[in-house]
Amino acid sequence: MIPFVNAFVPLFGLLALGALLRRSLLPDEAVWKGLERLIFWVLLPALLVAAIGSAQLGELSIPRMMAAIWITLALGTIAAVLLARALRQPHAAMTSVLMGSIRFNNLIGVALVGALFELPGLALAGVATLLIVGFVEVVTSVAFALGRGGQLRLSAVLRQVALNPLVLACVVGFVVAGLGGLPPGVRPLVETLGRACIALGLLAVGAALLQGGLADRPALQFWTAALKLVALPAATLLLCRAMDLDPLSTSIAVLLMAMPTAATSYVVARAMGGDARLMAAITTSEHLLSVISLPLWVLLLQDFAEPE
Repeated sequence: MIPFVNAFVPLFGLLALGALLRRSLLPDEAVWKGLERLIFWVLLPALLVAAIGSAQLGELSIPRMMAAIWITLALGTIAAVLLARALRQPHAAMTSVLMGSIRFNNLIGVALVGALFELPGLALAGVATLLIVGFVEVVTSVAFALGRGGQLRLSAVLRQVALNPLVLACVVGFVVAGLGGLPPGVRPLVETLGRACIALGLLAVGAALLQGGLADRPALQFWTAALKLVALPAATLLLCRAMDLDPLSTSIAVLLMAMPTAATSYVVARAMGGDARLMAAITTSEHLLSVISLPLWVLLLQDFAEPE
């Protein structure tokens, strides 16, 4: 019970503190935008490089984890499109339902995994991040391109995936691990940057959550949250068990798939011509509901893996 409490009290406490700071001490949006860029381009990549770079690659069940995650994401993509069509939503709203169903908040994910499973879990979280981000970037890029009615350029989609700093960090981490790890001096530098990511990242996520718009299409919000927070992690768990994936890899895959959508989904929707208002509502409602769903998933997964 103590590891459980130690994982969730700092997690949700920092989210709440970030929201409070945004409304009181640090209301300037430029402060948070700068912090988000620092986290996305420097701190989170450093954490992934440090975690993956210290892993023993031969001990990671990458092919089976990849199969479980990609099959689940493919099913989630189909379900999101069908959900939007069943509720007669236009294409812009469909892209918001899609992002609400398959994007994930990697900052909350690494914070929770690090608290529960420490370095071995973070290494696997880095692998899962690479798998999820690569798939999601391709799918969402295609979805927005189809909505604009323009010609879909595969080279542009692949370039967007390849230049994602999280993808690059995971690739660098694999190279570093293959070479035997980071050299002396560099390793503590990168690890220190990575540790700074957790607290600052959770504060930034809390500050980014929007308070308004929850009344916008509540039925659509509910079913999108049910798909993201319940159906996708459940499918991941069943697939991992069917593929006889080891307990730690199963726990990491399920927990990351159980994360609410990324807090930046609203920014993406606004920039790419999606339904930004609906995306704001989905993002906020999923994070609020995750206060209940994430602890339940952790309790369920205790039957499959004990924390290190």
